Amino acid sequence: MALNNFLFAQCISYFLAFLFGFIAVVPLSENSADFQGRCLLFTEGMWLNANLTAERQRFTVDEWGPESACRFSILAGGLALLAAAVQAWRTLFFLCKGHDDSFFYAFVNLLISSFVVFVIFIASTIVSVGFNMWCDAITEKGTMPNSCEELQDIDLELNIENSSFYDQFAIAQFGLWASWLTWLGITILAFLKVYHNYRQEDLLDSLIAEKELLIGRSSSRTSFQDEKSGMI
Repeated sequence: MALNNFLFAQCISYFLAFLFGFIAVVPLSENSADFQGRCLLFTEGMWLNANLTAERQRFTVDEWGPESACRFSILAGGLALLAAAVQAWRTLFFLCKGHDDSFFYAFVNLLISSFVVFVIFIASTIVSVGFNMWCDAITEKGTMPNSCEELQDIDLELNIENSSFYDQFAIAQFGLWASWLTWLGITILAFLKVYHNYRQEDLLDSLIAEKELLIGRSSSRTSFQDEKSGMI
C-alpha cells in the first residue's frame, strides 16, 4: 500500500511537470515566431523622436538580446516536457503492474531529476531577468506613461508582432517557475526512494549476514555434539 501511494505521488508530480512544461514552451515558441527569430530577452533600446520636428516618439532597438537566451529557454522547457512525459508513462506502468525501481534505476532517476531542476532554474532565471530588462527598456524604467503590459497594445514599429509579448512571457514565467518547483518536489521524492531502497538493501544484507552467522553457529554446535558423542 505504501509503495502504491509513493508511486501515485510520483506519477501525479510527473503529470504536473508535463503540464507546466507545456504551458512554458508554447508561449515561448509563439513569441519567437512573432518576433521573427529575434530574442526579446535582454534587449536594449530607447524612445526617440520620429524626426526632428515631430513630437511623436518611436522605440528604437540598440541591440537585440542574444538568440541563445531564448533558444536555451525553449530547449530547457522542451527537455523538461519530454522527461516528464517519459517518466509519467513509466511510473504509471509500474503503478499498474505493482512493480518498483531497483536501487540503480532509482539513483539514475535522482540524477536526471537533479539535472532537470538545475536546467529549469537557469532557464527561469534567464527569462525573468531578461524580460525585466526588456520592460525597463520600453518603459524607460517606469518613466513612460504606459506600463509594460499596456505597451503590448501599441505598435512599436519594429517589423514584429508585439501585440501579446507581455502575456506570452507572463505565462512562460509562470510555467517555468511552476515546473521548477514541481521538479524540485520530484527530486525530493527520488531522493527518498533512493534512501528507502538503500535502507532496504542494507537491512537485507544484515538479515543475510545474521542468517549465515546463525547457520554457522548451528553447524558448529552440531559438530561439537557429534564430537562429544564420538568420545562417549
